[in-house]
Amino acid sequence: MPCFMNVLIVEDNKELAVEVYDFLSKAGYICKIANNCADALEEFGSNDYDAMLLDLGLPDGDGFEVLQTIRKTKSKIAVIVLTARGELDDRINGLHLGADDYLTKPFALTELAARLFAVIRRIHGFTLNNLSIHGFLLQLQDYKVSFNEVPLSLTKKEFDIFQYLVLNKNRVITRLQLTEHIWGDILEINSDSNFIDVHVRNLRKKLDKHTSIDWFETVRNVGYRINE
Repeated sequence: MPCFMNVLIVEDNKELAVEVYDFLSKAGYICKIANNCADALEEFGSNDYDAMLLDLGLPDGDGFEVLQTIRKTKSKIAVIVLTARGELDDRINGLHLGADDYLTKPFALTELAARLFAVIRRIHGFTLNNLSIHGFLLQLQDYKVSFNEVPLSLTKKEFDIFQYLVLNKNRVITRLQLTEHIWGDILEINSDSNFIDVHVRNLRKKLDKHTSIDWFETVRNVGYRINE
């Protein structure tokens, strides 16, 4: 079951990074790749990630340096260390520095996905059954939405947008992020068009028939946010 969380893959082996990116993207995660320490810290500083997959052997430094830096912030980002260095001292050091899990290469992608979900669930209190917000209930497995047990008729695109915004509540989601999530990277070149706004407008009309949705915010020239 996809979880639509934001994951930063920090890995200098580009082939492996793309392999992990493709696998997790198909599982529903929103992924970005950084190939060195500098890019990883820049991404971490400018974007809001739920989890990081962190290689230790990076070309411009040690992954432990990245881990130490991010743990000095108040971020709740979940970190799984991925490395060929499987020595006990390295594992203990990584955990002491704030890693949430440690996976030694080579690893199975299915095991990585399972560990990632477990860590995200533990750190963020995240579950994948139903979501509720301001009286609305989203049944993720059945693609159904209701308000006080009254069903709503949403298109799949409207459901996906609503679900993604609720999963990222209190966070501004840009139009480009929605584009990548709902339609995939292929439409990135059209991210300035208004197709996102049309779908969001239709979704808002359907929600507004049941209750005031002043918590469904349009952030001018940026995107949207659902406030809890």
